[in-house]
Amino acid sequence: MKNKNEDVTILAIESSCDETAAAVVRNGRDVLSNVISSQIAIHTLYGGVVPEIASRKHMEKINQVIEQALSDADMKLNDVDAIGVTYGPGLVGALLVGVSAAKAISFASGKPLVGVHHIEGHISANYIENKELEPPFVCLVVSGGHTHIVIVNDYGKYEVIGRTRDDAAGEAFDKVARAIGLGYPGGPKVDKIAKEGNPHAIEFPRAVIDDAPYDFSFSGLKSAVLNYINSCKMKDIPVNTADVAASFQQAVTDMLVSRAIKAVKENGMDKLAIAGGVASNSAIRAALIEQCDKNNIRFFSPSPGLCTDNAAMIGAAAYYEYMDGVRSGWDLNAVPGLKLVSR
Repeated sequence: MKNKNEDVTILAIESSCDETAAAVVRNGRDVLSNVISSQIAIHTLYGGVVPEIASRKHMEKINQVIEQALSDADMKLNDVDAIGVTYGPGLVGALLVGVSAAKAISFASGKPLVGVHHIEGHISANYIENKELEPPFVCLVVSGGHTHIVIVNDYGKYEVIGRTRDDAAGEAFDKVARAIGLGYPGGPKVDKIAKEGNPHAIEFPRAVIDDAPYDFSFSGLKSAVLNYINSCKMKDIPVNTADVAASFQQAVTDMLVSRAIKAVKENGMDKLAIAGGVASNSAIRAALIEQCDKNNIRFFSPSPGLCTDNAAMIGAAAYYEYMDGVRSGWDLNAVPGLKLVSR
């Protein structure tokens, strides 16, 4: 294992959902290449991600994106120090493609293999563009499959203090988008049309869980939106799509921001980071920045391109795992329900 004064270069692979991605990352923070093959166009035809199609597309693209990532970084496989790969959580078939490719490359090249938790990757995306950010801090993770509040005590040391009890925030965005006729992917489309609406036109509920102040619940909010739309249709009242989108987004924003700020203040922190695909939402970002300014909290976020699934974030996370001596064996497998725990 190299010491902390030597450069460490990671070839990283990400295939947990519908993005086939590979990247080359040096020292956990410098991205030498970041290649993403998106499947959004094909899944849009079905209104959401079809796991079998996603797996097949990963198989078609995985070697191409890996070769492109090495080429863009002007590197050969012998130039990298380790192979990092997402092994969970995610779609099991999709994960298996990336894990299998990483294990094959590791075996053939003799390079160490480092399995990475997908959520750890999202958190680590903050290190890439915020070179000054170091633990401890609180991270709000908001994606299509996860909504967590995490205390990052150190690299690889995590404490999940809040999580959704039902739907993830991104999942709620997709379902509401479908209900109001926006289609897939829902998050960006709701964000865009919400700018034309009144966020206070409709008072949708904000769920509070008495025994778990940092936890979330979006199922009731989603149902309230659907009920509102159905009620309007039954009464032959026109539905203002922009107002529905804006009011729904405001309710999600209020829940996310209030709990995140509360977590920072009550846990003696002064730094808040955001991560995950929904972290690129403009209203959520603006509200977090405003509340952080009011409460003297330093706010960190990746650029929108690093919020969605990518391999650069996996390379960042893999670096800190590698430097801590973590090595995965040939028994590394896809774990679709993998929990985020400290190593």
